[in-house]
Amino acid sequence: MTKNIYINQLVFTQQDKCRVCYTCIRECPVKAIRIVNGQAMVINERCIGCGNCVKVCSQNAKYFLDTKDYVIELLNSDDKVAAIIAPSFPAEFSEIDDYRVFVGMTRSLGFDYVSEVSFGADLVAREYNKRHFARKNQRGEISSDCPAIVFYIKHYHPQLVGALTPVASPMVAMSRVMKKKYGNDLKIVFIGPCIAKKAESHEVDVALTFTELRQLFGEYRITPANADPSDFDPPKAGKGAVFPVSRGLLQASEIKEDISDGGIIVAEGRVHFRDAVKEFENGLIRDHNLELLCCEGCIMGPGTSKGGKRYARRSRITTYTREKLSTLDKEQWHKDMEEFSDLDLSQVFLPEDRRFPAPSREMIRQILESMGKFEPQDHLNCGACGYDTCEDHAIAIANGFAEVEMCLPYNIEKLHKLIEDLNISNENLANARQALKQSEKLAHMGQLSAGIAHELNNPLGVISMYSNILMEETPKEDPMREDLNLIVEQAARCKNIVSGLLNFARKNQLNPVSTDMTEFTGRSIASIIHPDNIKIEFIKSIENPMADIDREQFMQVLTNLEKNAVEAMPDGGTITIRLEGSKDEVFISIRDTGTGISKENMDKIFTPFFTTKGVGKGTGLGLPLVYGIVKMHKGKIDVTSNNEPENGQTGTEFFIVLPRRSELNP
Repeated sequence: MTKNIYINQLVFTQQDKCRVCYTCIRECPVKAIRIVNGQAMVINERCIGCGNCVKVCSQNAKYFLDTKDYVIELLNSDDKVAAIIAPSFPAEFSEIDDYRVFVGMTRSLGFDYVSEVSFGADLVAREYNKRHFARKNQRGEISSDCPAIVFYIKHYHPQLVGALTPVASPMVAMSRVMKKKYGNDLKIVFIGPCIAKKAESHEVDVALTFTELRQLFGEYRITPANADPSDFDPPKAGKGAVFPVSRGLLQASEIKEDISDGGIIVAEGRVHFRDAVKEFENGLIRDHNLELLCCEGCIMGPGTSKGGKRYARRSRITTYTREKLSTLDKEQWHKDMEEFSDLDLSQVFLPEDRRFPAPSREMIRQILESMGKFEPQDHLNCGACGYDTCEDHAIAIANGFAEVEMCLPYNIEKLHKLIEDLNISNENLANARQALKQSEKLAHMGQLSAGIAHELNNPLGVISMYSNILMEETPKEDPMREDLNLIVEQAARCKNIVSGLLNFARKNQLNPVSTDMTEFTGRSIASIIHPDNIKIEFIKSIENPMADIDREQFMQVLTNLEKNAVEAMPDGGTITIRLEGSKDEVFISIRDTGTGISKENMDKIFTPFFTTKGVGKGTGLGLPLVYGIVKMHKGKIDVTSNNEPENGQTGTEFFIVLPRRSELNP
């Protein structure tokens, strides 16, 4: 291999593992995630390589570029290859007590040299120290040792590129040290905790993470037991070993973080570093130097093993640094620092603006309204979608990165609406099932009634005819005449019952006529007799009262229901009749404050011969007849009732929905 590998993309998605929990979006400081067909895909051109998405994905659906094969290719070449180890290695390989064993294991892979980046950190720290005191009371700078921070500034705050400290990172500085000491043809492999390092600089041939190094140890069966301990190749490092912990740069540079001075601000983690950059950009802290880390210190980088404890790792770095400094050959260290005092540590940063044009306020408004967010109070900013605010989510939708369905409150509201619609559908289905059941029952009863009526008609006619003849031939003073009169009356009553049966059984032809329902309903009220203790209220709230009905038959409907209401209130009460309408239908409601109908009888009220009235006071054919007439008009009739005072006002209400236009009279 004669040149660095070309890095096209750092982070990828294994689609079959992604559960679209939006955690990666929430943790990505630049929202470099696009939802595509229900999958969270990394947008390479927006990614800064921080690796937060890899760290937080519980399903291991996010993974980073694997460069182990490139390293093996280098090691199998004729080139000299050096491994430069990031100073955070003691935090990762805590199971190895002696760092020389770790060096020996790394060397066993075939590296010609194994050195520590901490010496490069020493050089960088010295350069920062010089710049800090030389720039006292001048414009502040932003530290440039974290590549994810550098990418963030270059891509999303390109106007601040000039504020980046123009000093190489410890990795780049150490690569320059190694090439100066061992030759420019030396190939460099950086090994550390960071994903962004893989794309930081062409001065390093390949960058490996600690987790990849562990995998190589496993593949080549290299263990602490079979490794030959060895020390790092010179130059040896000093205090730069504390670089990976928070404020490590300050400690290595021997710059005091004096609160009274206020010249240094330290921020780490995806939220805090962005806030610091924003305030720096707005001029609020422009005279401060910012030490920024994208992670919570390099000891918690995405290239380290998951589940590590931050403070335990920090403690191991502290212990390693203390032991290292206690055995350090300070004279040799000073000589090495002097040897590389003229090393070029400069770094040029160029803006690479990758921001998207902001969508118009009108577009944002429309998107927010599509999610049911019409007023500021509708913006819950709950963060469930992965975005900090509802407006951020709307902007992402406008840019094609997100979907409306990612909004949890929107989905909950949509679910509630679906449940409500489902409940209505279930209720309508239950009503339709009940209506069908009632229709089938009535059809069977109709067939039976028709048969009975036809069989009874002839004998009833004979009884009626001969009883009348006998009564005419019997003198008025004859006591038998009274008995014959009773026979005539009861025969007539039977005839009426049979007539009712026939009316119920046969599907009478309708003769629909355009009718003023307000006037028609008023006539029905006037035709019934009611006692003084019953009040009838007629409420008319209909603009167009016209509807096509068979007047004779529909009069039976209204009078039957009104008479039943009167009979349901033996102690008096109120009958309320409402007439309302829509464009295509007329609604008639007849409500009484009577005794009500018990729950067990509600399913029987339209059944022929069922009645709650006393013997001889009702045939049980009135409501079935009403039901049949309404159905012949293509209408609907429903009933609600309450007979338990503890549940509120007792009484019954019949509600009729009647089409305005009859199919027989278009």
